[in-house]
Amino acid sequence: MREISWKRKGQVTIFIIIAIMIVIIGVLSYLFYPKIGSNLWLESMNPSAFIQNCMEEDIKNSVERLSMQGGSLKPEHYFLYNDEKVEYLCYTEEYYKTCVVQQPMLKKHIESEIKKDIRGKAKECFDSMKESYEKRGYKVSLKQGEPDVELLPKRIVATFSNSLTLTKESSESYDNLRVVLNNNLYELLSIANSIIAWETRYGDAETTTYMNYYRDLKVEKKKQSDGTTIYILTDLNSGNKFQFASRSLAWPPGYGVDEVLV
Repeated sequence: MREISWKRKGQVTIFIIIAIMIVIIGVLSYLFYPKIGSNLWLESMNPSAFIQNCMEEDIKNSVERLSMQGGSLKPEHYFLYNDEKVEYLCYTEEYYKTCVVQQPMLKKHIESEIKKDIRGKAKECFDSMKESYEKRGYKVSLKQGEPDVELLPKRIVATFSNSLTLTKESSESYDNLRVVLNNNLYELLSIANSIIAWETRYGDAETTTYMNYYRDLKVEKKKQSDGTTIYILTDLNSGNKFQFASRSLAWPPGYGVDEVLV
């Protein structure tokens, strides 16, 4: 019986030691494995996947910032709405006058702004990829190029004209690597341009018409005291937004449409 008791105590001690080791391994894994695992995963990627992973979040952040500011990184002519500088896409400083379009090539302007915003990050990502492949024994030839950004239906595509050649036992070349972001900014800009056309002609836009036609679209019209209107377009499925300011057919303080017409 005494021998059995010692055996049981020994088994309990072993179980306790194993449990402590499992806890220690778990803590160490929690602290260090995500970083180690992430680095190993990145190093095992092909160039296309590497650049997609490295650039996607920055492009997404750039698009979100531009979308909340009327399409400009640093709005110069804006209305401050909820602490956001919202660019005027249609504007007149006069009363009783319809507005004038401020960004006639809105899509191209936004593409240019995204390109400008991600240029620095793109260089970092390609330099990091070059270093990663060199650590794995590759000879790397990298020629840096300019990014190009295009807004397309339901997606945004960034194409990098960098030329990459990897040589180990054989050579592989990669040109025009792309990053694709699922985003329907293209569609939201089409609605924005339509609203701006109404603003230039009539000084206002009927937002319910768009929501009746596009069931997944929410259009908000926030009138301000100086005659400015903030339009907020939201895709109810994705949550993507685009907002901009317009000042058209404004009335002097203290006057409304009825007073002016009398």
